[in-house]
Order: sequence, then C-alpha cells, then structure tokens
Amino acid sequence: MHVLRTLHPYSWTIIIGTVFGRMATSMSIPFLAIYLTQEKGASAGFTGLIIAISSLVGILSSFYGGYFSDRFGRKKIISISIFGWCGVFVGFALADAIWVFFVMNALNGLCRSLFEPTSKALLSDVTDQKNRLLVFNMRYTAINIGVVFGPLLGLYLGSASSTAPFLIAALVYFAYGLVLIFQFLRVKVEETAAAGANRISVREAFNVTRKDTLFMFLLIGVTISVFGYSHFSATLPQFFAATPSIEDGARLFSMMLTLNALTVLIVQYPIVAIAKKYSLVLSLMLGNVLIALSLLSMAFLHEVIWIAAAVILFTVGEVLLFSMSDMFIDEIANPDMKGTYFGAMGFTGFGSVAGPLIGGMLLDHFGAVHPIPIFTIIAFLVIIGAPFLFQVWVMLKGKEQNLKPVLKKEHVR
Repeated sequence: MHVLRTLHPYSWTIIIGTVFGRMATSMSIPFLAIYLTQEKGASAGFTGLIIAISSLVGILSSFYGGYFSDRFGRKKIISISIFGWCGVFVGFALADAIWVFFVMNALNGLCRSLFEPTSKALLSDVTDQKNRLLVFNMRYTAINIGVVFGPLLGLYLGSASSTAPFLIAALVYFAYGLVLIFQFLRVKVEETAAAGANRISVREAFNVTRKDTLFMFLLIGVTISVFGYSHFSATLPQFFAATPSIEDGARLFSMMLTLNALTVLIVQYPIVAIAKKYSLVLSLMLGNVLIALSLLSMAFLHEVIWIAAAVILFTVGEVLLFSMSDMFIDEIANPDMKGTYFGAMGFTGFGSVAGPLIGGMLLDHFGAVHPIPIFTIIAFLVIIGAPFLFQVWVMLKGKEQNLKPVLKKEHVR
C-alpha cells in the first residue's frame, strides 16, 4: 500500500484512464465486424481488410511514436493523439459508407500507435526503476478490467447493430484527455529524452532480424502465433454471427470477450509464476499449440459450455505467448540493444494483419455453414509457428553446450 501511495499522479491517471478507455473501445470496436457484415452488407473478406488496416497502420507508424515523443515531448504527442482519437470515434459514429469505416480504422491504428508507446514512456519517466514492473502490471490489469465490462455494455447498447456507442468512446477519451491536460498544466515533471542511438527505425529493425538468426526464428514463430490470436477478435465474431448452429452469435461473442478478459485476470500471475521455472521458449511453444487447438475445436463445438472451455484454453495460450515473449526478449537481447529488439518485435503485428484477411477470405469461400475447413486451415497455419520456436530452443541448447567447456576451464583456473 505504501508503494501505491508513492505513485506519480500521471501514473494513476493513465491507469484509471486505461480502465475506462478500454471499456469504451471494447464496447464498440470488437462489434465492428458484425455490424459491417450484418447491417452494412459488407463481405467477410472486405470486413477482414477493414479490421486488418488498423494493425497494418499501427505497424508502419509505431516505430515513430516513441521517436516523436522523444523529439517533441511526451505531453504534446499524448495530447494530439488522444484528442485525435476522439475525432476518430466521432467519425465511426457518423460513418455510413463502408470506405469511411476503412479510413476511420486506419486512423484508429495511427492514434493508437502514437498514444500507446508514448504513454508507456511517460509511465517510465515518472516511476522509480524498482516500481516500474508494478506500474506496467497495473496497466495490463487495467486493460483487462476494461475488457471485462466493455463487451457486456456493448451488447446492452446494441453495438452489433448501431454505431452510436462510438460516441460514448469519444466522450470517454475526451474526458481522459481533459484530465491529462489539466495535470500537465498543474503537475510539472522533467521529461526523459532517449539517446539517439536508442531510436529505432524500420531499417534498423530489419537489420536486427537479418543479422540475428535466433531472433529471426523467434520473430517468425511469434508472428505466426499472433496470426492465430488475431482470429479471436476478427474471424470468430463473424462466424458466431453468421453460423446457423449458434443462436444470437453477437451475444455469445460479447460473453466470450468478457470470459477471455476475466480468465486473463485470474490465470496471468499463477501461469507466469509456474512458467518462469521452465524454459521460456517451451512456454511460447505451448502457447502456440493451445491457440491452434482451441481454434480447431471451434469447428466442432456448438454448446456454450464447450465454446467457453475452448476460450479458456485459448486464453491460457494467449497469456503464455504475450507474457513469455517479452521476458524472453529481455533475456536474449544485448543490454545496449534492448530497445531495438523490443521495437523489432513490432513486426509481429503483421500476424494481426494477415489473420483478419485470411479469416475473412475463408469465410467468404466456404461460408459459416462449413466451419471444419475454415478452422482446420487456420489451425494448421498457426501450428506452423511451433517448429520455428522449437528451432530457437535447439539453438539455445547448442549455445549452452558450447559454453560449458569454456565455463569449466574458467572454473579450473
């Protein structure tokens, strides 16, 4: 409790703002795929493109979010991005033509890629080194608290058949922005600027993957796993809404979103505590396999209880994947290059782009009445990531074997 009292006001504002911000976005954005296909008559393939464009823009611009915050200051970038986000949500609410949704979701990805890394950098600036892990864990918990309640509110407000809930998201982020502006004016803090050597560019990120073979295998394996994860928010809602085997698919999807977030809150810390005792790469492989199996099972499940069990299995895989990948990067990266390695991991977002596109095309081709070929193909593509992660484990074992004679000689001396 003493530590919580010492946290900077900026930290509390960002953490609390994250709860309400994610609650507002999760009552609207996840239902976008259902709204476009069911209400606007968009094809599953084009809907997948609209969902994917947010991730694609985020990938292409996220490397520069931190750079701009270093050059122009955290406060300016946060202020511009959060109020820009308000405008995007208003645009969603007023949109009628399908191409407008495409533009708005591209801008949504841009605002997120500016706000998220900059707000994390600000948290780091105002938090003592010993408390940063606590603060970032609190932020991750805040995200999932928001996602617990957001989908239920979205279902109640009719987000699957209306864009009006986007206005609520706009109001929430406008209030969030006003509070931050007020604090920026009242509470002064010296902003930390990163050294020029730590600024990452797309070219530098490509060089990292090209020169470090172990990292390249890891990047490919995690990207494929993220491809699997992306189907939860892109392909599944469209399938649930369209398949005749599930009644009221939009309601079921909102329940599964809430279950996913609740499961993360419950299992995150126990799973991480157990997984840390074993190889991090094996944990990543297990996460990949669980995501693939849970997606495959969706082709055969019709009862809510069994779909819920598959979602829990999926969530365990998600926690293993995202918790362990950051820890693993921290271990293998050169201390002077950690920023570059973490930045290069942004390319895993290409999995989030490919997932909605491929999922949408499979739904268009086979139709929701034929789930077996759809989810069999998806699961097969996801499990391809496991051999790449296994190769990382083999390479690490080889390095350990090579080090043993050297360590033995050093011990003798």
